[in-house]
Amino acid sequence: MDGYGGFQHSMTPGYSPAMGVGWLSKRSANGRRPVFVMTNIRGGGEYGPGWHRAALREKRHRAYEDFAAIAEDLVTRGVTKRERLAATGRSNGGLLMGNMITGYPQLFGAISCGVPLLDMRRYTQLAAGHSWIAEYGDPEIPEDWEFVRTFSPLHRLTDQPHPIEDYPASLIWTTTTDDRVGPSQARKMAAKMMDLGISNVRYHEPETGGHAGSTDNDSTARMLATSYEFLWRQVR
Repeated sequence: MDGYGGFQHSMTPGYSPAMGVGWLSKRSANGRRPVFVMTNIRGGGEYGPGWHRAALREKRHRAYEDFAAIAEDLVTRGVTKRERLAATGRSNGGLLMGNMITGYPQLFGAISCGVPLLDMRRYTQLAAGHSWIAEYGDPEIPEDWEFVRTFSPLHRLTDQPHPIEDYPASLIWTTTTDDRVGPSQARKMAAKMMDLGISNVRYHEPETGGHAGSTDNDSTARMLATSYEFLWRQVR
């Protein structure tokens, strides 16, 4: 599963050679084949401005509820099993993945959380953070922080803890040169998970790549291969 759910960004079907080579062409020893699910969740722009507005600010959890509902439906309909269900997202999609790890860990076998926004208490201190207040709310306003905290993955780890065994295998990755979110958000999340005794978490931080995670075709291939291979090994 892949998702974003924010900033009126639409995820629509299209040709993706990296997805084809890196994921869909994989086979397990017993011949099992992978499936790719592109999720259209509230907060995105797939169905117009209303679809975006439905998950703004205090309604943010609707995006996460949608993603979790799709995961549950895939298992209910026999497309996959929980232990074989992988999910990935980057940037605002990384925030989505952080909320899957902390809010719905029992639904997934593995998660790749890339260049993520995870500490919502401090996001407005980031370079472009103030421009996102209309999307998330302002944590400096006490009334806003009350709801922002409920979808801040770094805080949810201890505010809403789950049994250690519930957490999926998690790859949290960023780049040292991320000039939009910065690497500190991912570093803090991975460190806190490890401190809490969550052993199946891995952290990856190449020096170059910026917020996109890559600067050219070679680095894009490495970045996607790292994510896809981690997920495949964990759920096969």
